[in-house]
Amino acid sequence: MVKLQTHLLLLTFSVLLSSAFAQTALKKIKVEGNQFVTQDGKAMVFRGLNVADPDNLHTKGHWEKAFFQEIKNWGANIVRFPVHPSAWRKRGKAEYLKLLDDGVKWATELGLYVIIDWHSIGNLRTEMYQSDNYETTQKETFEFWRTMAKHFKGNNTVAFFELFNEPTVAGGQLGTCSWEQWKTLNEEMIGIIRAHGNDAIPLVAGFNWAYDLTPVKENPINAVGIAYVSHPYPMKRSKPWEDKWTVDWGFVAKKYPLILTEIGFSGTEEVGAHVPVISDESYGEAITKYTAEQGISWVGWVFDDRWAPRMFSDWNFTPTRQGKYFKKALLEYNSNK
Repeated sequence: MVKLQTHLLLLTFSVLLSSAFAQTALKKIKVEGNQFVTQDGKAMVFRGLNVADPDNLHTKGHWEKAFFQEIKNWGANIVRFPVHPSAWRKRGKAEYLKLLDDGVKWATELGLYVIIDWHSIGNLRTEMYQSDNYETTQKETFEFWRTMAKHFKGNNTVAFFELFNEPTVAGGQLGTCSWEQWKTLNEEMIGIIRAHGNDAIPLVAGFNWAYDLTPVKENPINAVGIAYVSHPYPMKRSKPWEDKWTVDWGFVAKKYPLILTEIGFSGTEEVGAHVPVISDESYGEAITKYTAEQGISWVGWVFDDRWAPRMFSDWNFTPTRQGKYFKKALLEYNSNK
């Protein structure tokens, strides 16, 4: 009996130790000036991959550690989880949190940091959206971040909370929203997260489907320890891109950390080719070179066989055209960090 009790106590201690280790195995990331740095002061540039919605991957039978191992094999040091409001509601909070817990556990074991992204597209002020799967409300959005803040408090792997994927008024079709109104909504979300003692880094996107950060120059978000986001797909501007990128969003990197949480391209002949992603390897070369020179982090869209522009064409992880480019870039840039 004593031996059994001792064994149970040791087992319990082992589980608790394992849980604690899973939460602290990666070094904490914080903002210092215009850089992401580890708790011991090492500057970090993140380069990684987006996945499809965890609910979607689980339904297809691919939400598993082997999938994360392949992301690691491609050279990533970060992975972004896009959580669609419709999937969050359909699966329910408790069940969806189990998916996120599994993903965060596998990421931790493989040394990958995580961005949790509230994956809506549209106008959070008017609550009008691009399509049904992006439908949400301000209350649901605030509640989502309250849940994330409480649940992942103290977990170093979940280094970033991307507050809203792609804000847009779609030329007025989704109503109006001024930068000041958008700024207020983001400051509200940041306040909720911080009030729960979670110091994950909030990521704030600009308008034009998360492309345009020009208002930040005169009127930045009133919060410390945050970073900004852009999604500079190739058709947002015509070639040559670099000077336009600097004016539209690149200037931010001189003062604040900047992470491009979606980049990617697709040839016109490829499955899922659509505006604004149609281009070729010249875009890949331009964006990876530009970001390396500026110390800007990026996450390629998307590590899936169906969502486009896709990185692989089958579940043997056969790279597509952009998959070949970004796999090579990840392995080269992250190995030379």
